[in-house]
Amino acid sequence: MIQNPIPWPNSAKCAVAVTFDMDADSLIHISRPDDSHKRLYPISMGRYGPMVALPRILDTYKRLGIKQSFFIPGWCLEQYPETVEAILQDGHEIGHHGYLHEDPIETESDQKYWFERALASYTKICGGKPRGYRAPVYNINQTVIDLMIEHGLRYDSSLMADDIPYAMKTEKGELYEMPVHWGTDDWPPFAHYSEIDYMMPVKAPSEGLAAFWEEFDAQYEAGGFFMLILHPFLTGRLARWRLVEKWMKETMNSKDVWFARLEDIVAHLDNLREAGEYTPRIENLPYYTEPQR
Repeated sequence: MIQNPIPWPNSAKCAVAVTFDMDADSLIHISRPDDSHKRLYPISMGRYGPMVALPRILDTYKRLGIKQSFFIPGWCLEQYPETVEAILQDGHEIGHHGYLHEDPIETESDQKYWFERALASYTKICGGKPRGYRAPVYNINQTVIDLMIEHGLRYDSSLMADDIPYAMKTEKGELYEMPVHWGTDDWPPFAHYSEIDYMMPVKAPSEGLAAFWEEFDAQYEAGGFFMLILHPFLTGRLARWRLVEKWMKETMNSKDVWFARLEDIVAHLDNLREAGEYTPRIENLPYYTEPQR
């Protein structure tokens, strides 16, 4: 089913990443900049992520002995340094996720400023540079691709051109893509947020998460790559996270899987290529240089 499957460590049948975008209350501030400070309900909903859900999530990962990847806007790094410290102390990865969750398409004229401002926050709070990037609302553009290469990042996780990680080449260099998809994102089943124009019919935890497990079964059968894209203020809530934890435990006990940070998957791909044991599929960018009418 997958034409060019990646050989995973220890003969695992599937690589698994349960990733989180910790947007906190940046979403209301970027969407309603004039009066966001007055909107206490969406602020509190966002703060649930770093203040309540993240300790719960980190506790699960610690008990299961796994390390995973988080993507956090630079503003959120600054606002919630204790949460960031806890994530790093447990050995998890933190990736670039914009500064105030700004849409790269809408802010293209000053994208370099926002990208580098977020990098500065990361360097100050986390140290060094992030290995990867995930675009807010997945709206990555060629400007951001070029900025990632310029600043030495190794992978993106915003695009959808394959079932498994692949490479992207431009005139400036190469990046890996850790592909996302709405079918494994918790926004469609759980987001209900009128202030940013998302009014999804909120599903019961079991119903909303059931689609994810079907996606995993297909990836496992094909020897592929399964990644969840979750938000602490959505899936970090009690009933939902209880089911995710249960699934992780059962999967670890009954399946041959490799739970890994995205930066570890990148390192594995590098090692395979250096040993001549694997060649990823390559997408050449940009796709287009002008409107197609």
